[in-house]
Amino acid sequence: MKKLLFVALGMMLWHSGFAQFNWKKAISAGVKTVQAVTLSDAQIEAYVKEYIDWMDANNPVCEGDDPYAVRLKQITEKIDGVDGINIKAYRVTDVNAFACADGSVRVFAGLMDIMTDEEILGVIGHEIGHVANKDTKDAFRTSLLTSALRDGISSAGGTTAQLNGSQLGDLGEALMNASYSQKQERAADEYGYNFLKDHGINPWAMALSFEKLKALQEDAGVDKSGKIQQLFSTHPDIEARAQAMADKARADGFERPSVSE
Repeated sequence: MKKLLFVALGMMLWHSGFAQFNWKKAISAGVKTVQAVTLSDAQIEAYVKEYIDWMDANNPVCEGDDPYAVRLKQITEKIDGVDGINIKAYRVTDVNAFACADGSVRVFAGLMDIMTDEEILGVIGHEIGHVANKDTKDAFRTSLLTSALRDGISSAGGTTAQLNGSQLGDLGEALMNASYSQKQERAADEYGYNFLKDHGINPWAMALSFEKLKALQEDAGVDKSGKIQQLFSTHPDIEARAQAMADKARADGFERPSVSE
């Protein structure tokens, strides 16, 4: 398994048709004004929607007959009972996925390369869990305040904080690197597990997706600066989470698939 994953990762990183996820491409929009402390949920959703539009414009979105777009559409057509979610794939090398407070979920091609459809749906369910539990709103608010305060911008006492294009880029990086608490991660894992069950899919896929990520971490070795290691700096305890999902699936009477393709 590890050898196969290592080969897949090598192909992913060197594929000439791929880009690396871009956080700091110049923004043409003008200065953004936000009142950080008093941001309501609705305001947060509006600002994040604006930001996700910028990211979609500055990263390669898989559209039309792109194989990743076609596959993701087939996977997400199974989703039922979730409103306000928009899901797209980025043709980038990174092995990751993320969600924003406006309900946007982005899945990276690098992750799609190593996971089955069921595992990808589990990852999407996990990310939707972060949205449903308002973790993404909390992360946005925290990242906004941290970014603003780092640049010496006051956001207390009703003072308006102004973020220019460069600061908005820093905010995006802060959001991507934000760590959820263990409690939040466990809750999102639980959401993803039940999400699979509700869609008639063996929830073992949650555990198997974590096992693949853990194998990638081990193959990445001691290179703490690599993209794989950065993923695990923000998503800790993968092994424990995989075990928790496996134990839950067994307790619920589900059999581990014989082969994870």
